[in-house]
Amino acid sequence: MPVLINITSESLLSKKELKEIKEKTEKALKYLKFYKKEVSLVFTDNRTIKKLNKQYLGRDYSTNVLAFPFNKEKPRVSNILGEVIVSVEKIREESKLYQLNFKNYLFAIIIHGLIHLLDYNHEKGLFSPFLMVKNELNLFSKLAFKEGKKEVINFIKRREYMPAKLAVNVDHVATVREARKAYYPDPVHAAVLAELGGADGIVVHLRLDRRHIKERDVRIIKEIIKTKLILEMAIDEELIKFAKEVKPYQVTLVPERVEEVTTEGGMNLEGRVKEVKKAVKELNEAGIKVSLFLNPDEKTIKLAKKTGAQIIEIHTGIYADAETEEEKEKEFNKIEIAARVAKDLGFEVHAGHGLNYENIEPVAAIPQIEEFSIGHSIISRAIFVGIKDAVKEMKELIIRARG
Repeated sequence: MPVLINITSESLLSKKELKEIKEKTEKALKYLKFYKKEVSLVFTDNRTIKKLNKQYLGRDYSTNVLAFPFNKEKPRVSNILGEVIVSVEKIREESKLYQLNFKNYLFAIIIHGLIHLLDYNHEKGLFSPFLMVKNELNLFSKLAFKEGKKEVINFIKRREYMPAKLAVNVDHVATVREARKAYYPDPVHAAVLAELGGADGIVVHLRLDRRHIKERDVRIIKEIIKTKLILEMAIDEELIKFAKEVKPYQVTLVPERVEEVTTEGGMNLEGRVKEVKKAVKELNEAGIKVSLFLNPDEKTIKLAKKTGAQIIEIHTGIYADAETEEEKEKEFNKIEIAARVAKDLGFEVHAGHGLNYENIEPVAAIPQIEEFSIGHSIISRAIFVGIKDAVKEMKELIIRARG
């Protein structure tokens, strides 16, 4: 039998629950391609798992799961993958606390243990947590019980995060170029240097008045960069047509006024959901992801869910411009809450506007935010140290904030 069950007390789980969990775990092993491997699955209580946790890991507290791979300690026992020990008592406590379906949460924790047996570890490195969660979500999404599945998936997504990415906006290189109507400096050159400095993506805003970035810039950057192109733009028939032609990785829809110096805030979705939804659908059908640039407002984010957009970018400009610590703290709290709300609604969460080397770290520490879009401060810093180093410095601050 691929799954060997041991339960320390019959009161922990019913025979029906044991049978269902055993069947699901056996299917999980098949998905992991372990057709001939066996796993020992132990169901116990808080007192027992606390004792084991202290004995083997030096941690004097009860936990929900322990996993012991046998391939390291007993390499000759080739058919046994390892042992997963679960405190059913702890799982019941946590499922009640987090308001999750007990059976699905129990199965998710078992999957967590199985992935540990494959030597994945969410407590080491910067990328390991992301990779472990990716594998857990993939397995759980395929095999979970129907009841409460979505809530448990969202819980898993919130638990661990990959270090936030940095998308660099090169608009203001074009701003300098347009000040003299010259052919230099070229934002294409800046995009390449930004990637060399560690940028995970390049952002360009093709404005209605074409004050800096031009169609030519977008086309060449799309062809030359190795990461992803993010095209910021207003909802405009001509721009949507252009985006469908160029096919950037992502379009970020932003509000725009010709007379503004820079984007002044997030989109107002009141009475515009139908219009935005139409634009999102058209871009999605062309294979382009869509992000909405929104203020950190819970009501607006909930409206955004109706548009079909995959991503929201939280406007951080008010936080960045706050003059007092009280104002800054107030705006930071809004961003933090907005990020949680957006993540729970299933959005990929980005943030940007006004972020610089002095104010990035608190926001970068918000775990739900997966990517930051930063331009002006990086290009300004590049005047003194060069684009490559300016990007590298910002990336290091973001990584440090994630610890």
